[in-house]
Amino acid sequence: MLPGASGRGSVSAKFSSDIRGPRADDGAGLPVELLPLIDRLPLECLVAAAQRADLIAVGGDEVVIAAGLIDRDAYARRLAAWLGLPFAELADDGGDVGDGDLPPPRLEAVASGVGAVARTAAGLRIAIAPRGVMIRELVRLVHARASGTGNLVLTTPDRFEAYVTRRARPRLGDVAAFGLLRRAPDMSAATRRAQHYRPVAVAGGVAALAVLIAADIAAVAAHVALSLVFLGWIALRCLALFSPDLPRGPPPASERALPVYSILIPLYREAGMVAGLLRALDALDYPREKLDILIVIEPDDAETRSAVLAAGLPRHVRLVEAPAAGPRTKPKALNAALPLARGALLAIFDAEDRPEPDQLRKAAAAFAAGGPDLACVQARLAIENARDGWLTRLFAGEYAGQFDVLLPMLVAQRLPVPLGGTSNHFRLATLRRVGGWDAFNVTEDADLGIRLARFGWRTGLIASTTWEEAPSRLPAWLRQRTRWFKGWMQTYLVHMRQPRRLVGELGWLGFASFQLTVGGTVLSALVHPLFALLFVAQLAGGLRAQHGALELVLAGLTTATLVAGYVGSATLALAGLTRRGLIGIGWVFAFQPLYWLLLSAAAWRALWQLAVNPFGWEKTEHGFGRTSVRRPQRQRQK
Repeated sequence: MLPGASGRGSVSAKFSSDIRGPRADDGAGLPVELLPLIDRLPLECLVAAAQRADLIAVGGDEVVIAAGLIDRDAYARRLAAWLGLPFAELADDGGDVGDGDLPPPRLEAVASGVGAVARTAAGLRIAIAPRGVMIRELVRLVHARASGTGNLVLTTPDRFEAYVTRRARPRLGDVAAFGLLRRAPDMSAATRRAQHYRPVAVAGGVAALAVLIAADIAAVAAHVALSLVFLGWIALRCLALFSPDLPRGPPPASERALPVYSILIPLYREAGMVAGLLRALDALDYPREKLDILIVIEPDDAETRSAVLAAGLPRHVRLVEAPAAGPRTKPKALNAALPLARGALLAIFDAEDRPEPDQLRKAAAAFAAGGPDLACVQARLAIENARDGWLTRLFAGEYAGQFDVLLPMLVAQRLPVPLGGTSNHFRLATLRRVGGWDAFNVTEDADLGIRLARFGWRTGLIASTTWEEAPSRLPAWLRQRTRWFKGWMQTYLVHMRQPRRLVGELGWLGFASFQLTVGGTVLSALVHPLFALLFVAQLAGGLRAQHGALELVLAGLTTATLVAGYVGSATLALAGLTRRGLIGIGWVFAFQPLYWLLLSAAAWRALWQLAVNPFGWEKTEHGFGRTSVRRPQRQRQK
């Protein structure tokens, strides 16, 4: 009987009850990768492993390793002895390979599992780190060249990855931090230094002051132009109200058709979130043999490292250390893990994320049915601790309007989608092809969504939710929202460097959508307090008959802009909360004018940071949520 191979919750119990291997008296019919284990594991267990391996289209070794019947190191040593090959530990001291005279290996070697590790008199010594069906190819090679395998050594995938990343660490750091900058400098925020952003801040301040000068012709023109942008931003959201939600996705694929799925999880100062994160990952309904999870930590974050190691990592979870080169940002950490991912598909989760268990299966089904131009699917994000206070309620309404109303319309119309910061699912080959993430953009998600659209790739949306924790304290909320606004400003400036090229790549409709979803979001937050001040001034002075026609028109435009902004945004949020079944918290949008002033404060703070510290990353602390809309009347366990 074979325990613990796949499933969700109690993996061992589920597998033991579902699969019972028939009794057998010899190894006939076993896949070759299981033959080295005949004298180590009961034969009925090996037969059950072979049956499961055939059912889900993986190697038998991956089944027994995922089930915990043998660890990868012990299996590789038995395989090496069975094949008559030396086993290479590839230790830090390099004593068993002597690689000092070799150039650093290429990062791509990790995915292939093959690389030169020493130079001998007979030529290069080649290390092979086989797994799954690759073992069958290795066996055929050894049998075909029984007397010509003297330069082959066998190791484990984990040892080989550690060897490559250790020797190629400078290259890994350079690619993670500067890869996009070198490949496509016009698409990286790094090409604009701080001094280049100062004119932006000055220009923004001058434009804001001009609006306050009612008599100046230029100010009148600016007033009208800003009002039109604001109204266009609201109009896009109002159009989404009339767009139906996306239809149900395609049926899930069979276990056999599911691809290997990589998951990247960057952590920094998140020791308290590790236990809950690992529980959420364990709840994913996906074959463990096809999961490849990489937790990425910073080199100086000893507390998080200790928490991860103390929790005990499952066999399909690896710990990766981000290089110290370049800026300390989430996208750089993701780029560091990208060469090490081995899945056909890849997802991003954050420390506080609690994805629904079926999310990977729904994403895999969407990719299978979506055609070759579908590069990314976004899961819907929702706020779990929505009832913690008025700030989290407003945050929850924002998310509901964005992910349950606006994004379905953008996806249906095939418009550029500024991605959310988590629960993005990619075709790994496509992600690498477009250069990964911009390590210098502090909202790497929105930037990558626009870049994918510029390269002609499409983004979809799946009906699966990831629950997140929203900041319930104003200082934490302000820091997070400042970083978001700063990143959107970076994204807008990067992609507007060549407007004609952008129109050609996105089309006029996509170009207009980009102006409103990214540029309009920033501009509306910046100009809102100016319009609010004008509105208050008009109320204080009264609209007397002796005012000229122009003053009356401008006053009406100011009022219409504010009213449309408040009503349109509140309606979008309430529509999203209704779809979420959370309309009961919708009363909080009576405080929307105050919330918009907070958003404006964050936007102006972001504009200042863009001028003086464009790549600085303000960390959002997690673990303070008290309530859960998924479990009413119960407090969340910390």
